[in-house]
Amino acid sequence: MCGIVGYIGGKQAAPILLDGLSKLEYRGYDSSGLAVRDGDSEVRVVKAKGRLKILAEKTDNGAAMIGTCGIGHTRWATHGEPSEVNAHPHHSDDGNVVGVHNGIIENYQELKNKLLRKGYEFYSSTDTEVAIKLVDYYYKKYLGTPVDAINHAMIRIRGSYALEIMFHEYPNEIYVARKDSPMIIGVENGESFVASDVPAILKYTRNVYYIGNMEIGRLKQGEVTFYNLDGDEIEKELTEINWDSEAAEKAGYEHFMMKEIHEQPKAVADTINSVVKDGKIDLSEAGLTEEEIKTVSQIYIVACGSAYHVGMAAQYVIEDLARIPVRVELASEFRYRKPILDPNGLVIVVSQSGETADSLAALREAKDAGVTTLGVVNVIGSSIAREADHVMYTMAGPEISVATTKAYSTQLIASYAIAIQFAKVRETITEEKYTELIAELQTIPDKIESIIDDKERIQWFAAKQSSAKDMFFLGRGIDYAISMEGSLKMKEISYVHSEAYAAGELKHGTISLIEEGTLVIGILTQKELYEKTLSNMLECKSRGAYLMGLTTFGNYNVEDSVDFATYIPKTDVHFATSLAVIPLQLMGYYVSVAKGLDVDKPRNLAKSVTVE
Repeated sequence: MCGIVGYIGGKQAAPILLDGLSKLEYRGYDSSGLAVRDGDSEVRVVKAKGRLKILAEKTDNGAAMIGTCGIGHTRWATHGEPSEVNAHPHHSDDGNVVGVHNGIIENYQELKNKLLRKGYEFYSSTDTEVAIKLVDYYYKKYLGTPVDAINHAMIRIRGSYALEIMFHEYPNEIYVARKDSPMIIGVENGESFVASDVPAILKYTRNVYYIGNMEIGRLKQGEVTFYNLDGDEIEKELTEINWDSEAAEKAGYEHFMMKEIHEQPKAVADTINSVVKDGKIDLSEAGLTEEEIKTVSQIYIVACGSAYHVGMAAQYVIEDLARIPVRVELASEFRYRKPILDPNGLVIVVSQSGETADSLAALREAKDAGVTTLGVVNVIGSSIAREADHVMYTMAGPEISVATTKAYSTQLIASYAIAIQFAKVRETITEEKYTELIAELQTIPDKIESIIDDKERIQWFAAKQSSAKDMFFLGRGIDYAISMEGSLKMKEISYVHSEAYAAGELKHGTISLIEEGTLVIGILTQKELYEKTLSNMLECKSRGAYLMGLTTFGNYNVEDSVDFATYIPKTDVHFATSLAVIPLQLMGYYVSVAKGLDVDKPRNLAKSVTVE
């Protein structure tokens, strides 16, 4: 959600802040703002509702705001409607404290009532203004330092937050604090940077600190000091980000999503190469030993959105190959149903950002229960990566488009590697099968490339479907898991109502929704289920549906039954998701483009959901 940036150095801050915010637009926002000061001068705040370009125009691309110290924010409305008044930064009554905030303060009304009794007035509907004025209250009450004031406020605030604050009496300093909302701090050549995500500062530095939960940071030019909740200084190590800054740019593509679709072969190959060494899968970097693998009695995969769909596909693969019971859980439901966890189980938490609020909460629930945890994440040093007992990194690089493509594909590879290695160690597959599966795994990047090279057919078909009101995605087994991701891609970026159904469930109510011209997309990659799924599709056709079939090369007879067919190369049935999802990604993309929509920043959505 929301985006935070900050800068202290020898250059003008506002252009750097605007540039950083532009790299965070993918997170979703409805308004934006900057606060900049020049030495001991007063802080100047400029805010705007709508797209970042409006703020850029109001500030002459930052040139109209003079100063070398500043903070910036893109807001996703939670408390209070999108408006210039509710946009961040917010300030205390006398301007002593100015700050921005990501997250949700759950007890903001209680704190607001306290501050009203103390004589504070409020101009916005936000919980952020409450937080800023609470810091101001404690700063004045105890006549202490900014760290003292923030400490007292953190103890009183319930919820999640990443706070970035400037104090009038401390020029050329920025203070930050966090709890359950992401924040990184970069330093380079006498400059300091703050951001809520890596792409905002990649252009300026790759040397970053990850501030921990319930910690505070004080930034000066090229210098950062960290404090715990008691106000004691703590030491942190710099981490080098190995992402290429150019990877966060469009590189000539019209949209980030199309660029990231094209990056999938490399991302998948990089992820395979990170775990396959000398023809064998090596999970030692994840910290999983053969002894641990042998003792796992149950696997729980916990995730949200597309990562949940990865879990659905992984469930079929792990159970079939390794013969371990697998449950796939929505992270947003996991902790609230008081799960009964096997003490010898393994909880796998899948998250691109490593900061997804529900997934992080599920991880902590599992750890509190004493169950071993494995994080499958894309961002080094993220909260899930730091807190999980074991971590397995996907090699997707920065993913900017809200609709995930390459992160999803690399998460699939991670799940395949887990399934194959567990099967090998637990002796549920032969050595010959193990070698065969790894060899086939290594062919996936080239096969993905061949599908992307033939994207014009999908583009042509998608253009014809741009006026569709409803779509249904059908499949059985792994194909049902593929259908779920295809349906999500369609609805989230093209705003077409779509649903994924296990094909056998059609006759239990859903088929009543089929009418003349309804598009039904059938996924047919599982040979033993091919005829059954096709039969379900033909039942829809007899009721007026328009059929699209997605299957493997060799099943050419599908063209006798459907109105449009598209093909993927043959692969091991366990890996079909990696290939079948590509035409569905392209389908969603091209329908969105044909409708003239903002592909990379769909309405009402954010890239990383860091609040409940």
